[in-house]
Amino acid sequence: MSDQLPEAAHQENVEEAVSRLEGEQFKPSRIRVHHLRKMMKAHEPITMITAYDAVIARLVDNAGVEMILVGDSIGNTLLGYSSTVPVTMEIMETATAAVMRGTNRAFIVADLPFGSYEESPQQAVHNALRLVRAGADAVKLEGGAHFAPTVEAITNAGINVVAHIGYTPQSDAALGGPRVQGRNERDEDRLAQDALALEKAGAVAIVLELVPAAVAQRITEISHIPTIGIGAGPHTNGQVLVWTDMAGMSDWVPRFVRRFGEVGKALTDATSAYRDAVRNREFPSQEHSF
Repeated sequence: MSDQLPEAAHQENVEEAVSRLEGEQFKPSRIRVHHLRKMMKAHEPITMITAYDAVIARLVDNAGVEMILVGDSIGNTLLGYSSTVPVTMEIMETATAAVMRGTNRAFIVADLPFGSYEESPQQAVHNALRLVRAGADAVKLEGGAHFAPTVEAITNAGINVVAHIGYTPQSDAALGGPRVQGRNERDEDRLAQDALALEKAGAVAIVLELVPAAVAQRITEISHIPTIGIGAGPHTNGQVLVWTDMAGMSDWVPRFVRRFGEVGKALTDATSAYRDAVRNREFPSQEHSF
């Protein structure tokens, strides 16, 4: 008797086996693009949060977020710059590698910083490859339809691209600050056309920042890729926040941010308690000595 199964039995294996594995109870060991698309089609919200180091990456990964953004927001959140503009490729490579080492499951997106992709698609591909080598599953770049050839070139190099439209922090000076985009019909149509052009060029997802909820909803309805909102209302396929804003590490946060904790106060309180214990000679005690 042959050990091989009848031909008919083989027809069942590939797609049906994958379907069974990726059923509602299936939790993938590593999130991929097709998992994000499946969540979008199932109307299951996607969660994304920033991280810039292995410690925070491990914490948010363990919390179960689907996507981690290694944002150039590292510049103004952790490095003391007034904007994202001074952030370099070297900074982004270091942060991306650290996040990769602290992550087991989340899909890692790394920002292409200011000056790393604007000159030409070839420059963009070169720098996207650097971030992928550092550990990114995708790169993100800011800009509308005029960057479609750049998105296409990076995609053709075998690299996932997340687009970013609406308010684009790297263009803060040109935009006149962090202002809501798409308030009038002309700008709304432009954003919609930007989204479609970037999707056609190969983007696997698109971040919508500081756009009216109705505009974000329209773009989400016409897109075939996940939309991730930040200050874009509740109708996108997912949401992203900067972790220091989300966790209460900042004295001020934008209107669209909800503080889900007060980690900053907890760290200050812990440090004060440590200082007092040392000054009062309560630490180290006998139990902490050899």
